[in-house]
Amino acid sequence: MTTPPGSGSDASTRMVTALVRLHQALQELTLPLDLPGVAGERAARGDLVSQLEDYVIPRMMTIDAPLLAVVGGSTGAGKSTLVNSLIGTRVTTPGLLRPTTRSPVLVHHPADAQWFGQDRLLPELERVAHSTDDPKALQLVASENVPQGLAILDAPDVDSVEEQNRLLAAQLLAAADLWIFVTSAARYADQVPWGFLKQAAERSTAVAVVLDRTPADAVQTVATHLARMLASRGLKDSPLFIVHEGPVSEEGLLPAGSVAEVRGWLDMLAADTVARQAVVQQTLDGAIRSLSRTAYPVADAAASQADVVERLRRDAATAYDEGLRGVLAATADGTMLRGEVLARWQEFVGTGELLRSLENRVGRLRDKLVNAVKGKPQQAEQVQVAVESGLELLILEHAEHAAERAEQAWLQVEAGRGLVDAAPGDLGRASRDLRRKAERAVRDWQQDVLDMVRTEGDDKRATARFLAFGVNGLSVALMVVVFASTGGALAGAEVGIAGGSAVLGQKLLEAVFGDQAVRRLSERARTSLELRLRALFADEQARFDAVLDGLAVDPAAAEKIRQAARRVDDARFAAQLGNS
Repeated sequence: MTTPPGSGSDASTRMVTALVRLHQALQELTLPLDLPGVAGERAARGDLVSQLEDYVIPRMMTIDAPLLAVVGGSTGAGKSTLVNSLIGTRVTTPGLLRPTTRSPVLVHHPADAQWFGQDRLLPELERVAHSTDDPKALQLVASENVPQGLAILDAPDVDSVEEQNRLLAAQLLAAADLWIFVTSAARYADQVPWGFLKQAAERSTAVAVVLDRTPADAVQTVATHLARMLASRGLKDSPLFIVHEGPVSEEGLLPAGSVAEVRGWLDMLAADTVARQAVVQQTLDGAIRSLSRTAYPVADAAASQADVVERLRRDAATAYDEGLRGVLAATADGTMLRGEVLARWQEFVGTGELLRSLENRVGRLRDKLVNAVKGKPQQAEQVQVAVESGLELLILEHAEHAAERAEQAWLQVEAGRGLVDAAPGDLGRASRDLRRKAERAVRDWQQDVLDMVRTEGDDKRATARFLAFGVNGLSVALMVVVFASTGGALAGAEVGIAGGSAVLGQKLLEAVFGDQAVRRLSERARTSLELRLRALFADEQARFDAVLDGLAVDPAAAEKIRQAARRVDDARFAAQLGNS
């Protein structure tokens, strides 16, 4: 048994604390991804939370509360008639139409009323004192005919065709100390009731079975077969009562003699504190064992969810890292010094003799460059425009490819396919506002380069060299140097053209600022560009991350549940040692 009677003991306090922590860990858990088998684990998690809320924690905190016997069973088995007959007066209305939708009825001794308030048993059910058809209400009936220390609850049919009835019946049975399962000769072999009885056996729940509405000539045969079925399913110690057919009074009651055996057994439990406590402890201990055992597969499901989320997040990050590397490489290996950018740059610096002579005598031409460069301010601006356009296209191209790769990676996982389908917009394409963001980022970078050159040239503004090139001219020269910091992407004649353009740009800058200042400027400009590119690609990747963040999958959830379950087991073992 889990703890000795009494809710004030250290063992009981330890157990309640462990159970509350397990409840919190399970309640916080989400299993949003449609992984194989997840439906069953979602249901198991819901059952665990309900069992903790509806029975285990309230019962542990009020161990001396009356024994709650829930009367459940198949449609038409005569549950309500049995309850009325046990009480000796009509307290619950038998259903004439199927399915019958009505609230459950709990009958208790008047002195026990304080045990069944909203704060203890089934707190989500509203308490009412009148008959109602509202399944969200619990009708409380105080009756002197119920012995103190016992309460009887009439539940809906477990096999009702109405889902709400079935769910309520399952909830009520899960909140019971004792199941009084009512069946009949026509229904005792039905599958649905045996599913509940299997759960009872697995949880060691105290169960009594009532065979009702069985013709006298069939009682022996049916009872023998039913007893064998109970034994084969782990319920051989469950009492089996026979309620023989008999006339029903105008109030809907069976003769007192027909239910005398059941009523006598219940009276005995109510009168014998030790026997009553043994039933409570059997069910409670079984429920706690079942909780910790069932929690581990739920924790495994939580771990699987976290693993898949991490894989999808990693796949998206890999795709965008590759895209970013592609852009960074293309802005450093000379790729940008082609097409429009190269044409506008050559217009600015002049081609022909200057470039040809640079190939052989670049080291001796620094002092002659001022006179050789033919560019005008508007031509420098044209280079800037070409750079802006080229960079934007480069960013868009690699961002599109990154989105495609990330989406394809997600589509390889079943859960990922569901996320792609449900995601707002088109994850497989770059975001709609990327072009605008790219334009802004490139312009901001160009402004950074201008500011760097302007600041570096504060004490050289009046020199002939500075005036010859101007801030814009020196800025585009610095951009050209940045775009050819390596020479790995181009081949053949392109290498010569791009390399020559970069060397020319570097010599132009050195003529004004000197070697060391040019190295510092190019590093700063390169870093500034890289930071802006990283920010753009991070924003694009964030669309995928946002989908995963919206799932609210806690990577630590599995371990929280396992730790909480271990605490429950530890508290139970400690209580057993204390009782031995």
